[in-house]
Amino acid sequence: MRISTRALFWFDWAPLPLRLVIGFGFMAHGWAKFSRGPDKFADLLHWLGVPLPHVAAWVVTLLELSTGLAMFVGAFVMLISIPMAATLLVAMFTVHLPYGFSSVNTIGLTASGPQFGPPGFEVNLLYLGGLLMLAMGTGAGALSVDRLRRRRHDAAG
Repeated sequence: MRISTRALFWFDWAPLPLRLVIGFGFMAHGWAKFSRGPDKFADLLHWLGVPLPHVAAWVVTLLELSTGLAMFVGAFVMLISIPMAATLLVAMFTVHLPYGFSSVNTIGLTASGPQFGPPGFEVNLLYLGGLLMLAMGTGAGALSVDRLRRRRHDAAG
């Protein structure tokens, strides 16, 4: 089967926006934890019954920042997708699952506007789908460190 030049172009460039959004999302969540202080996140982990909540808070914070940056630049996408997916699954089953599917749960309306409850697991599934696509499907795509590393490897060997 012959693949058209147009199809190859989209196969190469389609992962870029997905990679950027996932990477930025992870960095934003990690930065929120870091800027508030991982001790605040540790309080949540303690409430959930996570062992060594202060250690876990620092590990998750640094993991989100570092893997988010790596995903953003397209470095080691297949490898970093594993801890990213694990983080999403843990959050989904320990925090978001009781609140249902929807990421927007309207619980009321007041004079100042709508009131929202905790988010469900919808966004976790979207992130997991994107990670699966990048790790096992398209790869990092254009404008990525992985692409640059592969070209250098191919040129050297």
